[in-house]
Amino acid sequence: MPGAAEVEGGAQPRDVVTFFVSGFTRAPAGPVEAVFFLLAPSRGAFSPPPQEADAVLLPDQEVLVLDDTEPTGDSICAFQGGASSPARPLGRLPASGLHAYVCRLPEPAQSFQQLQAPLLLHSSTSSAAAAAPDPPSPSPGRALLNWSSDPIVFDSALLDGGDVLVFAKGISRRQGLRCLYRYSDGADTMRASTPAISSVQQVTRCPSPPTPVKSGGSTKVLVTLGVTGEDPMPSLATFRRQQAESSSLTPHKSSICACTMGRNISKFLREWALYHSAIGVDQFFIYDNGSEDNLAGLVAQLISSGLNITTVPWPWTKVQEAGLSHCVATQQASCQWMAVIDVDEFIFSTSWAGLEKPSKSLLEPVISVDDSVGQIYLACYDFAPSGQTAHPPEGVCQGYTCRLKNPQRHKSLVRLDAVEPSLMNVVHHFKLKPAFKSIWTVLARINHYKYQAWSEFKVKFKRRVSAYVADWKDPINLDSKDRAPGLGVDDTEPKGWAQRYCEVKDNILQLLTARWFGVGFGNPH
Repeated sequence: MPGAAEVEGGAQPRDVVTFFVSGFTRAPAGPVEAVFFLLAPSRGAFSPPPQEADAVLLPDQEVLVLDDTEPTGDSICAFQGGASSPARPLGRLPASGLHAYVCRLPEPAQSFQQLQAPLLLHSSTSSAAAAAPDPPSPSPGRALLNWSSDPIVFDSALLDGGDVLVFAKGISRRQGLRCLYRYSDGADTMRASTPAISSVQQVTRCPSPPTPVKSGGSTKVLVTLGVTGEDPMPSLATFRRQQAESSSLTPHKSSICACTMGRNISKFLREWALYHSAIGVDQFFIYDNGSEDNLAGLVAQLISSGLNITTVPWPWTKVQEAGLSHCVATQQASCQWMAVIDVDEFIFSTSWAGLEKPSKSLLEPVISVDDSVGQIYLACYDFAPSGQTAHPPEGVCQGYTCRLKNPQRHKSLVRLDAVEPSLMNVVHHFKLKPAFKSIWTVLARINHYKYQAWSEFKVKFKRRVSAYVADWKDPINLDSKDRAPGLGVDDTEPKGWAQRYCEVKDNILQLLTARWFGVGFGNPH
C-alpha cells in the first residue's frame, strides 16, 4: 500500500474497505476486518510522527494548557520573554485524565511571531518563579497551536465497543483519512495506522489500536488523523486504555436524560434542573464551556439535594455539535432517550396546566412510541423580554410571560441506540440509522426563553457555540432563525427592546411552576 511501512511479522494485511460520500460513510457489501500497521520507530519509512501538543491559543487572546497536575493552589502561565498571567483550572478531561487550564496571553508575549507554549507553574513553584530575578521561560520547541488557523485534533473518547472517537477541526481531506496512534509498550514506542471508519463534521470514528503487550491496558495513547504521504494533524488528544468513557458499568439505564452545553450558566441551571427532574428527567450531563461563575459549586449543591448531574469540561471554541456527539456516544449504556436542549429551554405541555403537583411520569406519554421511532421533535416557542430590564429574580419561566405566536425551530428527544454511528447532527437533531424514523409530537413543546432582558441577551453576541452558525457580529446569514429578527449585527441595546416580540400572552408555565414549587424556586435559599 502506498506510503505504508513494513508490517510487523512480515505479513501484508487486508485493508479496511470504507466508502466516503460527502463526509458520510457507507457500509461495504461484504465482511471486512480492521487491520493495523504496527511499527517501531526504527522500522522503515512511515508518515511523519504525530505532533503532540499541550497548549493552544484560543480566540480573545486566551491560552488553553493541558497538564497532568491536579490543581491544589494558585497556578500561573509563564511565557517567553518573562511575562506571565494567572492560570484558571477548568476541570479534568475524561479521555486523557489531563487537567485543563486557561490563561490570558500577556501583551508583551503577543509581539512574538513564533509563540511557544507557556510553562505552567503551580503553588510554591509559581511563587518562587515570581520572586526570581530571571523568571522561567518555556522550553524551545513546544509550539503553541492556534485554534483560529491551525487544523487540530483536540479531543478523543474510547467507547465500550472498542471504537475511538477523534474530534478534530480543519480536516482538509476525508478521502483516504487514516487514524494514527502512538504509544509506549515497555521500552518501545509503537505506532499504529488504520483507515477511519467514518468522518463527518468534527467527528471521526476509528478502530481502537491494539492493546500493548508488555505494558498492559493503561498505556497513554496519542491519537491524530492524517492522509498517507502528508503530515498528520497536530494533536492535543490522548486517551488511556483502562476504561472506556461509555458507562457500561451503570447498573440502571435511565429512561430520559438531558444533555446541554453552556458557559456561565449557574444563574439558570438550578431552575432548569429542578424543573426537569420533577417531570421525569433522570440524569443531566453539563458540558462546561469554560465557566467562571462557580458552576462546580452549584452542581455540588444540586447533587447533594439528590439530582444526578455530571459535568464534562469542554473548553473548545465553537464545537457544540462535536460536544453533543460526545455526549450521545458516551452515554448509550446509561440512557435510553436524551433531551438535547439548552438551559433556557423547558419541555412543557399545556395539558399539565391543571395539575396540583409534578410527577416523574409526565414525560412517559411523549416517549411511548413505536419501536421504529428514533427521534421525537418538539416545537420551540420563543419567549419575549416581557418588559424585563434585568434577569428576573423569580427565574425565567416565571419572569418571561409573552412570546412570538408561531414556533420558530425545534429541539429533540433522541433514542440513543437509534443514532447513526457517524453521529452527524445539526444541534437540534441527529441522523438516524436506516431502520428508524423521526416524528413530531403534539404532546409536549419547548418553552424557549430566548429573548431575555438585554443584559442577558447581549451575551449571545460574543460567540455562538455552534461550529456552523455565524457569530452575530458577522454580517452573514442575517435571515437565520438563530438570530433575533431585525436586530442586525450591533450589540447595542435597541430602543424598545423590553417590549419586543410579545405577540401572545403566555403565563401558563409561570402559574404552574409557582403552584408546584413556589415563586422563585430556581434561586438558592
